[in-house]
Amino acid sequence: MTDAPQANGLTTPTATGYPAPKFERTQTQPENPFAALIPDQHIAIIPSFTLESGVTLHNAPLAYSTRGTLSPEGDNAMVICHALTGSADVSDWWGPLLGPGRAFDISRFFVICMNSLGSPYGSASPVTNKDGNPANERYGPEFPLTTIRDDVNFHKLLLDDLGVKQVAAVIGGSMGGMLVLEWAYFGPHYVRSIVPIATSSRHSAWGISWGEAQRQSIYADPKYDDGYYPFSDPPTAGLGAARMSALLTYRSRNSFESRFGRNTPDPKRQQTINDSQTAPATSEGHWAIHNDGHKTTRPPSSRSRSHSTLTTPADSPGAGTPAHPEPLHTDPQFHGATPTTPSPPPARQPASRQNSTSYYYSAQSYLRYQGAKRPVHLRGAGGDSYACPPGAVAEDR
Repeated sequence: MTDAPQANGLTTPTATGYPAPKFERTQTQPENPFAALIPDQHIAIIPSFTLESGVTLHNAPLAYSTRGTLSPEGDNAMVICHALTGSADVSDWWGPLLGPGRAFDISRFFVICMNSLGSPYGSASPVTNKDGNPANERYGPEFPLTTIRDDVNFHKLLLDDLGVKQVAAVIGGSMGGMLVLEWAYFGPHYVRSIVPIATSSRHSAWGISWGEAQRQSIYADPKYDDGYYPFSDPPTAGLGAARMSALLTYRSRNSFESRFGRNTPDPKRQQTINDSQTAPATSEGHWAIHNDGHKTTRPPSSRSRSHSTLTTPADSPGAGTPAHPEPLHTDPQFHGATPTTPSPPPARQPASRQNSTSYYYSAQSYLRYQGAKRPVHLRGAGGDSYACPPGAVAEDR
């Protein structure tokens, strides 16, 4: 194997005896800060690529990482396909399998992982510039729909450029498993074996429905703004709720029961949302229970009961009533039929943790913790952010 020199000083591994790569290489993507999160990756610039939809991407970046050495015959490539929110960094999620003598044996195989279209981690996506032109804006939610077949055909261009003549194995899970099944269409003369994990050839109605619920969670966040949101202020609440929904699909009912049951969180461990798992038996405590798990930043004392205050024409100044009448509150079981005079809010009392009761369970704590993580993209990241608009979710084939 030889290292072909590039104009920018980078080297790209190629099989001995094959032409040097024709695609330009880079390791930077100034408009996309998330590409820099992935260590040791290259970005190939594909001059032109036409999607199944008929849309043509120009100067489309394709991020990838390699480990091991390509054989002189170009026949020992092992292609690893990442899942929906993954990147080209195999060690990030399958690290224990990577290394000499392991499943992904880099002493025998040329291990390569290529980033999918729509991902914010380097390949063409809503967070890259249109047509790869620095003078253009990012695609944002206007990035075109891509398919599993698009990914595989896009990636095949890179393998050809590297001098890969035959793939020893293609391995991937979840969405990556869908790519694995698509790779099989090239036949055994090109792909010798496939290992699809936890996947299917098409999304089921059940999977589509879960996906739609997650999309609507993101839409419900006012910060989503049709996908035109900035890096500095993404719809994290909506993304967190979507992630919680997604986590319910990653485990079976029995798995949740065996791991969590009706156990309560360990009070010695830090909680990530409303860090108390108990509440005193006061009005403030009741408020805390009702809002448990909600990322509120205001204490109950800052919330007056003005949300239920009656305002009628007779109450307005100049209508025979005082300019600042005492607020009237309605019976909560009716719609203003029984006005009552509110009592003064109770004085704040110190919270007692003696003989306290836990009001939520370990399963809830698990979802809150996962949902509070910095949300990663949902395929086809939107606007000026790392997370893609659900409207740009790729079609599963």
